[in-house]
Amino acid sequence: MSRRLRRLPLLLVPALLATTLVACGSDSGGGESSGSDDALHGIVITGDIGTAPEVEWDGELDTDETETTVVTEGDGAEVAEGDQVQANLWVGNGTTQEQAYSTYDEGGAAETVTASADLSPVFKDAVLGQKLGSRVAVTTTAEEAFGEAGNPNMGIGNKDTVLIIVDLMEMYVPPTPQDVPASEMPKVVEEKGKPVGLDFTGLPEPKADDELKRTVVTEGDGEELTTDMTVKVNYLGSTYDAKKPFDESYSKEPVEFALTGVVQGWTYGLEGVKVGSRVLLAIPPALGYGDQEQANIPAGSTLYFVVDVISAK
Repeated sequence: MSRRLRRLPLLLVPALLATTLVACGSDSGGGESSGSDDALHGIVITGDIGTAPEVEWDGELDTDETETTVVTEGDGAEVAEGDQVQANLWVGNGTTQEQAYSTYDEGGAAETVTASADLSPVFKDAVLGQKLGSRVAVTTTAEEAFGEAGNPNMGIGNKDTVLIIVDLMEMYVPPTPQDVPASEMPKVVEEKGKPVGLDFTGLPEPKADDELKRTVVTEGDGEELTTDMTVKVNYLGSTYDAKKPFDESYSKEPVEFALTGVVQGWTYGLEGVKVGSRVLLAIPPALGYGDQEQANIPAGSTLYFVVDVISAK
């Protein structure tokens, strides 16, 4: 599948070693707290939950283990095994003292994290058992956070150290697709029996806050899809009134992917659909790529797809 359809990669990559985690709490709600100097190696973190943290480094971060610190303790529910949590993430290179990644740079669009004992050890104690509304900091090595190669895409080498700040915002409520008549969706344009485009004639321009919409054009007789399945599909995607699709597989080969690995509009838009079905999806920006521009996809776009579900496992 095109990288344009994949969910942007989370930071929850496998770690190589189990670690010792040291938690130091603060119940200050004013956003001006930081953990102990021992746990944070002199780093001072300020700012309110839900806004980009301000980080004052005490020189180069020197650590060879993972330590977790509750910078600000929230007053929400404790995150339990299996909970899905909306979390904002900030990552800094402890060697260069530079920001490497932040969801706050994308307008505060939180990541969805599933709390589990199977999480990378770097993240497990920053999420599982913590209270919603908390800001948690993790100091670690690049190898423990990202593996032997570090994360060159973030500018983090394999010998660098890393500071990760996790803001646990709220529980995630999965979207429910709104099933709409075909008249509210674009028409599929076919040549030689295969989709080649979408016709938006007569359809109003979508609003950024529209619901996730779905139309089952043809219902199959296979099993219903669940979000933990891997599916094989053919698809074509377009933005509103575009002259040509931004991506398609009908002229190539069907693609196979895990529903957990694509944009959320696919994950939840295809949930409950039967194998063998043809489906139209209208995915609002919040469940697609938000304000992030992709190749041939302008920022803030609603994504329209025709999807033929071939099989699932």
